[in-house]
Amino acid sequence: MNCCENKDYTIDNEQLARFAKAMGHPARIAILNFLAKLDSCYFGDIHNELPIAKATVSQHLKELKDAGLIHGEIETPKVKYCINLENWDKAQKSFELFFADCKSKIECC
Repeated sequence: MNCCENKDYTIDNEQLARFAKAMGHPARIAILNFLAKLDSCYFGDIHNELPIAKATVSQHLKELKDAGLIHGEIETPKVKYCINLENWDKAQKSFELFFADCKSKIECC
């Protein structure tokens, strides 16, 4: 069986793909970089940092939040966003393992 024919993805594969998809846009990388420098940040601060519309910033924040890379807390009338450290560490380890595993297989070719 060809390795690409196997459709039985592990939970780890699915989680890594969610992280990768969420990080797959330059604006989201910019948001993560911005948030990583701060303990927390309000939506308006993030919007002021990026040269894109508020609705677009909201959509990018939603993608990052859905992937678990950030979390938001409502502090009426604002929303405060932070890096989700537990999933941040999980994403880092997942990418490290993925690349190490692929590299070891490539070296066998």
